[in-house]
Amino acid sequence: MTPAIQVRELAKNYGEVPALGGVSFEVAQGEFFGLLGPNGAGKSTTLNILAGLTRPSSGFARVMGYDVVSQFRLSRRNLGVVPQEVSTDRLMSIWKTLKIQAGLFGVRKPGPWIEELLQRLYLWEHRNKLGHELSGGMKRRLLVAKALVHKPPVVILDEPTAGVDVELRREFWAFIREIHAAGTTILLTTHYLDEAEDGCERIGILGRGQILALEKTEDLLKRHSDRELRLRFEKPLPQVPLSLREFSAQLLEGGRVLSLRTKGKEDREAFWRRLADLGIAPVDVEVKRPDLEDVFLELTRGRGERQPKELGV
Repeated sequence: MTPAIQVRELAKNYGEVPALGGVSFEVAQGEFFGLLGPNGAGKSTTLNILAGLTRPSSGFARVMGYDVVSQFRLSRRNLGVVPQEVSTDRLMSIWKTLKIQAGLFGVRKPGPWIEELLQRLYLWEHRNKLGHELSGGMKRRLLVAKALVHKPPVVILDEPTAGVDVELRREFWAFIREIHAAGTTILLTTHYLDEAEDGCERIGILGRGQILALEKTEDLLKRHSDRELRLRFEKPLPQVPLSLREFSAQLLEGGRVLSLRTKGKEDREAFWRRLADLGIAPVDVEVKRPDLEDVFLELTRGRGERQPKELGV
């Protein structure tokens, strides 16, 4: 089956500054794929090339088998894009905006589908409002409707919930799960890594214009086996035992809690042997397994990119 998205050795230079350095990945039809990376990693450049807004310096990209440069009309007809930046016509109603958008893609008699979109995105009662009358949440939902008005088989979601309140995020993802279940291919970029971990079947992580990881979400999490342990003791420890300091151990709560990190099974077994040798036993142990945020930071730390503000680093 033809991949929904195919990227091969994609490179892009802005003058002497490289933005992408030979990126390759594929997204299968019907897949929910996450493309993640810090600011400046090359995500926006990749998406702009897929949408036909930027031409690659070398390599190629295809949407549903159509080259984004030489077959732009066909590739773009198969693609819907929900952009990161919110932009609406201040003096045009929601209904007219969607009707014009449908016309740009040659959709005939779009009325029934526009009505269904507005109903499902909770915009029907606002369909005659002008752009300047819409709230931020309404504008976000309108962008989703614009991306879907021509019923594309592939949809790009570029930071779709940035600045969106909790309730709207919940409604938005319920709708996205519906269209994905119906067969729509989704490519997501987001700084909210919990969204990627919950929704994406596979993840590609970009760093400085290169793919750092590309695999199933569950395999990516298993491959990075760090564990954070928090041991609580009945009596406070006066200091971190010397034999445990290599585990980045530190005392919390006045010495009653020992926090440390281990890497892999052998590392954990070594820690428990040393703890037994010390003759001290915790009354409680809390284990924190790595999530996608941990993996993301491990892969991108020290590569010179700015980390997302949402990660608190």
